[in-house]
Amino acid sequence: MEPKIVAAGAGRALSVLGDNLRIRLTGEDTGGTFALVEQTNPPGVGTPPHVHANEDEVFHVLEGAIDFTVGGRVIRAEAGAVAFLPRNVPHAFVTVGPGVTRSTVSAFPAGIEFMFRELGELPPGPPDMARVVEICGRYGIKFVPTAGPDGDEG
Repeated sequence: MEPKIVAAGAGRALSVLGDNLRIRLTGEDTGGTFALVEQTNPPGVGTPPHVHANEDEVFHVLEGAIDFTVGGRVIRAEAGAVAFLPRNVPHAFVTVGPGVTRSTVSAFPAGIEFMFRELGELPPGPPDMARVVEICGRYGIKFVPTAGPDGDEG
């Protein structure tokens, strides 16, 4: 493995179901240790509740804010905050601004970047959720139901 410097703005840019990503480091770069992705999004972009079987994630909020939902609680992470989301723990997130939110996401070990690439190749427009679920499932990511205000799952 060789050292690598990634210039500002460099890396593979993808739109993954409305999430604007730039893959900055891949498992190929890090010997499989981790992948690093940069996100730049307006308010309202996020993921529904899901769980990772294979990787832990670390979010570092650089600008704006992200609301993380973990264990039934919503926790706001503003610029400068770091969030650790271990594998097998259901979570969701949504950018809340103000304005553009920029963050980095590190995944340990690497591999999730391949899923992002596949999802980024889906045609624009409303996603075929059966296809999204199938792709994510192959990478050990499963969407989980959420409990509504009356306790029913929705």
